[in-house]
Amino acid sequence: MTTDRESETSYENPLVNLPDHLLVEIFIRVPVNDWAKLSCVKKHWANLFKGEYLWQAALAKTYPFASLAKRWPGPIPRGLSKRRFTALHVSRYINSPDVERNEIVGHTYLFLKEQLDISTMPPPSTILHGTIIDQFIACGFPKDKAYELASLIWLAVIDNLEENEKSFQVLKRLALEGNVRIYFAV
Repeated sequence: MTTDRESETSYENPLVNLPDHLLVEIFIRVPVNDWAKLSCVKKHWANLFKGEYLWQAALAKTYPFASLAKRWPGPIPRGLSKRRFTALHVSRYINSPDVERNEIVGHTYLFLKEQLDISTMPPPSTILHGTIIDQFIACGFPKDKAYELASLIWLAVIDNLEENEKSFQVLKRLALEGNVRIYFAV
């Protein structure tokens, strides 16, 4: 004999018995900003967000031309579907004329953010700035556009750093180095 609670769970919550491919199809139609909340509902759903299948589907649905983008030269990696989706999503807020360049802008943002957030002692700003500019030039950007994009990415990353002691120390070190000039056209 089933209790009211057991029958309520199985009859009122149809998502419990849906196969993964249908859950993925539902999830990729939900706004990206709600994905973190969705992944907290059930362990199974969290595992879907950790897996590659959901990110491949989201990439194909949201950025259908991303699969046509060719590999680019340079030190900044392209990554798996989750990283590519994140890079394309982030790049919409920085710059965006065409998909391939759009993606490299996003990957560059992620690269710089990781260097400043994750590293206990990030490389000097001159090395990071040079790496970013070299990456853009290797991808065919004109030198002035490479400098402009590098500046936009630095500003975006600095603007999105968490307000904590580590971020303060990173910004203090960058200010003390003083070698990097951020060009910003108003």
